[in-house]
Amino acid sequence: MIRGTTEAFHRSRASRRKLTLPEVLLWQQLRKRGTGHKWRRQQPAGVYSLDFYCHAARLCIEVDGEAHSRGDRPQRDARRDAWVQAQGIVTLRIPAVDILRDLDAVVRGIVAHATERAPLHSPSRDEPGEE
Repeated sequence: MIRGTTEAFHRSRASRRKLTLPEVLLWQQLRKRGTGHKWRRQQPAGVYSLDFYCHAARLCIEVDGEAHSRGDRPQRDARRDAWVQAQGIVTLRIPAVDILRDLDAVVRGIVAHATERAPLHSPSRDEPGEE
């Protein structure tokens, strides 16, 4: 499991109480067991906080609102994404407006990425028919 600093832990904990509408809508869908994957919200990772994280798939979902395209935010996001990638985690950036327009399509895309990275079921060597 990826770990965060104490500061990131406290920041993540506080952020869980202040989710944006697109984050709330996405979290309601991801936490359902129907996705086949376990998700965490506001997962501390180093000095960062990942919006949504699936450990089995090593997949991070970031919901990008309008602020992500302003000021120094694109550079900060790029540094963060590079650090996360160095940890072996893939980041999917999803515009908040996409979640509001077509939540079902966004969730299907996320589940497809997660399943590609961590299949829901891999046969063990002890299953019948395997030798």
